[in-house]
Amino acid sequence: MAFNHLPAGVHDALSALSVTPVTHSVPMASNPLPPDAGARPSPGMILERLARGATRAARITHTEHLPPRIGSHADWPEQIRPEVIAAIRSAGIDRPWAHQARTSEHALRGESVVVATGTASGKSLAYLAPVLSTLLDGSEAPNGRGATALYLAPTKALAADQRRAVRELAAPLGTAVRPAVYDGDTPVEEREWVRQYGNYVLTNPDMLHRGILPSHPRWSSFLRALRYVVIDECHSYRGVFGSHVAQVVRRLRRICARYGSEPVFLLASATAAEPGQAATRLTGLPVVEITEDASPRGELVFALWEPPLTELHGEQGAPVRRTATAESADLLTDLAVQGVRTVAFVRSRRGAELIALIAQERLAEVDRSLPGRVAAYRGGYLPEERRALERALHSGELLGLAATTALELGVDVSGLDAVVIAGYPGTRASLWQQAGRAGRSGQGALAVLVARDDPLDTYLVHHPEALFDQPVESTVLDPDNPYVLAPHLCAAAAELPLTESDFPLFGPAAGGLMPQLEAANLLRRRAKAWHWTRRERAADLTDIRGQGGSPVQIVEAGTGRLLGTVDAAAAHTTVHDGAVHLHQGRTYVVQQLDLADDVALVEEASPPYSTTARDTTAISILETDTEIPWGDARLCFGSVEVTNQVVSFLRRKLITGEVLGETKLDLPPRTLRTRAVWWTVTEDQLDAARVNPEQLGGALHAAEHASIGMLPLFATCDRWDIGGVSVPLHPDTLLPTVFVYDGHPGGAGFAERAFHTAADWLSATRQAIASCECEAGCPSCIQSPKCGNGNDPLHKRGAIRLLSELLRGARQGA
Repeated sequence: MAFNHLPAGVHDALSALSVTPVTHSVPMASNPLPPDAGARPSPGMILERLARGATRAARITHTEHLPPRIGSHADWPEQIRPEVIAAIRSAGIDRPWAHQARTSEHALRGESVVVATGTASGKSLAYLAPVLSTLLDGSEAPNGRGATALYLAPTKALAADQRRAVRELAAPLGTAVRPAVYDGDTPVEEREWVRQYGNYVLTNPDMLHRGILPSHPRWSSFLRALRYVVIDECHSYRGVFGSHVAQVVRRLRRICARYGSEPVFLLASATAAEPGQAATRLTGLPVVEITEDASPRGELVFALWEPPLTELHGEQGAPVRRTATAESADLLTDLAVQGVRTVAFVRSRRGAELIALIAQERLAEVDRSLPGRVAAYRGGYLPEERRALERALHSGELLGLAATTALELGVDVSGLDAVVIAGYPGTRASLWQQAGRAGRSGQGALAVLVARDDPLDTYLVHHPEALFDQPVESTVLDPDNPYVLAPHLCAAAAELPLTESDFPLFGPAAGGLMPQLEAANLLRRRAKAWHWTRRERAADLTDIRGQGGSPVQIVEAGTGRLLGTVDAAAAHTTVHDGAVHLHQGRTYVVQQLDLADDVALVEEASPPYSTTARDTTAISILETDTEIPWGDARLCFGSVEVTNQVVSFLRRKLITGEVLGETKLDLPPRTLRTRAVWWTVTEDQLDAARVNPEQLGGALHAAEHASIGMLPLFATCDRWDIGGVSVPLHPDTLLPTVFVYDGHPGGAGFAERAFHTAADWLSATRQAIASCECEAGCPSCIQSPKCGNGNDPLHKRGAIRLLSELLRGARQGA
């Protein structure tokens, strides 16, 4: 697992920082604590060691102590087979927690149910007990293959991990339970066995969409006997992805009905607001919710950590904080030296690679045996690379891991003592999910949120009540999005001809789309049914991850070796000509992005910089659905068309982020029809806010940036799910206008959520700008890392006055 080098320039970049890159909170050069040696220190003691030294202590803005909780037991329902209860007891579990027993009761009564409790609360056992009992009953049926169950996970890693857990738990039951993974990594020679003999099939929505449903005749015996469908980590099905999965589930229900089965849905979710309502939207069925967590919990110490300012200056001369990446690498290093098993969660693939690389380099200075015990884990790795990392994590070979959210979901990483979160993950639900990955069998754990230099992170570390005193968000999805629904109607027609009796299953918009699909020659009506008549596969019309288009393959130019893939939607910004790409600790530079063949050719190199794409965006209003007066201002929601083009990229020094230069690019524009929220102000309001024409563009631009940064507090999104445009005189409104739009075709529900919470959302935006200590604007308040205009113009004080006047109108409108 060890990597041999850091990219050239890292040491120079570190030495340029105004703070010492590594503050050794433990005596690293001498006598480090042997990994896994002896009893673990308490979470408070671990944090105290991390905070040693005046500069380190000042970085902790808040510490939250969550006390331990005592568990509450219950009895298994009488219908659970005694053999299953005995198998559970042999695994060391004498009695279930109350929420596990309640979930099982509903499942055995044939009621779909969602259990939404904390991480490590035993949700898997809550649905496995009734499933295993039913499979055992079915194995004794005199005819047929007996009962079957289908398990859906959002990631391959989670499905593979669950198979291991099921095999261990069901081992005493012999061949009555035959778990099998069926996904893109399953060898062809194994797939027929899974179809014929597997009775607990673990897969993902992508494989259900592309593989199982289009081939349902080959799965007929499995689907005819299907009793349960388990949807794990269902809170992750949000936005466009969640909307697609909702339609895949409806297609599954339709095919099951064709074979005479009506499976019960068992859903597991992290703590979420209104999980029953979200589960109902996902499945189209009434779902009972179980939210009272009866499991015990160890003490959790949660620290909010703000990196220090450096002597460097960014765009427009703004002060720059040390990056969350560099700070998290320090913390991962120190925790590894203490022998504290840690996962550092980071938002980007590149960030995960870089944190692991920096930690390995620093650990090598302490003990040559330590670098090999730290690695990166992210999406885009080849299957064999992912599996090797998962095995190393389970075995304890790895002491520290820098991971993307690919590891956030239920993969069993028990045994961790600490979690470092490099930047707010976008939602409170994800924050608690990541923090909950630490804690050994009810023992205490440490979680540290390291703030990025952006408005939301800065706001949160100085307003801890927004994290610790607020409920988690509702899951936002929109199955009626026509861009989502239309291709699934085509896929459903290819599986079985569609009739009007199917329309209620797919939602109220289904009937209205049929004439459009006929006009596009996608469906043809014969008698009373619509048929798919084209040669290509209907399931290939859409990518349910909402990314659009085929993934771009990253190929080493000199050898032809496939390094990995990147989503089509991200290709323009991440693997454009000249982009720096990290893979498994090695640095590559993109020589050519071939959009026609979906290939990015790369060569290994060691540039002393990273790259960031720049783009331009224009927007036009297609239709206004709702308009609310805020005094003279107007708050609107509707459909828009966005035209975006990547025009250049910046080269930035590693670690410090200092801009070295800009290179132009020639990439085609992309057009997106989506949903947006926007607000306008009048000339009189500008006069009242004392915003003159010279300040107007900068004030609007600053308000747009900050509002995008703050929206994740109010909708289950992050700033990369949404975009924005601000115009001093927009041709459609003829007024100064700020737009915030969903970054997905047809919308994802985020802009609609923003519209309905606009007063609170924009109030928090104004407060975030006003409370920042900088003079003229910085990345902590109004500068954006994704700005296509180089964060110019921006006017901080103008934005504060403009938002104050807008919100005064909102109060009058209310």
